[in-house]
Amino acid sequence: METIDIAIIGGGPAGLTAALYSARARAKTVVFETGLPGGQIVTTDWVENYPAFPEGISGAELGELMHRQAEHFGAEFRTFASIESIEPHDLDFIITNSEDEKVLARAVILATGAVPKRLHVPGEAEFTGRGVSWCATCDGALFRDKVVAVVGGGDAAVEEALFLTKFAAKVYVIHRRDALRATKCIQERCFENEKIEMKWSRVPVEIRGAEGKVAGVELTATNGDPDEFLPLDGVFIFIGVEPKSDLVHDLCDLDEAGYVKIDHNGLTSYPGLYAAGDVTVSDLKQVVTAAAGGASAAFEALRYIDERLCSVG
Repeated sequence: METIDIAIIGGGPAGLTAALYSARARAKTVVFETGLPGGQIVTTDWVENYPAFPEGISGAELGELMHRQAEHFGAEFRTFASIESIEPHDLDFIITNSEDEKVLARAVILATGAVPKRLHVPGEAEFTGRGVSWCATCDGALFRDKVVAVVGGGDAAVEEALFLTKFAAKVYVIHRRDALRATKCIQERCFENEKIEMKWSRVPVEIRGAEGKVAGVELTATNGDPDEFLPLDGVFIFIGVEPKSDLVHDLCDLDEAGYVKIDHNGLTSYPGLYAAGDVTVSDLKQVVTAAAGGASAAFEALRYIDERLCSVG
């Protein structure tokens, strides 16, 4: 069985930064990622708040730069094969992928991130890929001159609504409250955009279709107003995320929502197992905080491995 120093599960900003730090320290580092390196950041149209890019940078370009930098220092990337299990083996871990390939790692950094939440309403599953989407950057161009809606009121929802105005003739923002949760500067851009119309105090209860694609959404009011049907060509859902922590739910402590509990260095409750990024308990989930968490987790994993080697020596 192949032996490596650090296995990093997930190739988003947290995983890529962890890979950079560990590989640069000459540890044998392998990043396991089910898709292309970069994580959810590659689906973000524009990043304005990452240091060193005063004019902003596309999410895809930022992810690629992070990937190239980690690879430059010797990190190895194994993509398109999901990790099925992380099993303790003495002081090490056995990593098994979907093709039943196994690797022995001295330390593991979990950077699997989080996935968008579903509405769990009738029509959502049926019309996924036929008008229902969770990625405006991926699918926005398909709705040129169409009418679409974004469900949600946070930063991600409003930023995606603004992106969709590049293509759609009209963009509704459907929010269950009467005020957005997004950052003030993002809200200002939203309210200034003539293509965007707010649907306050509304909750989607059904996505309806016709001829095999989305035709509109049934909305119920949270403030006592009458319900309504909103004709649409597409529905983009941004109501939060759920952590991808299934791999470690029996290994380390999680909070009630399933996020991995870590100390300030990224250590979980299990020795040798670290976590960083959106999969962890944290108030602020941004590219910069994910990167910082990845750096801390790698630093501590390296120290953990060095202490083990010194004790053996």
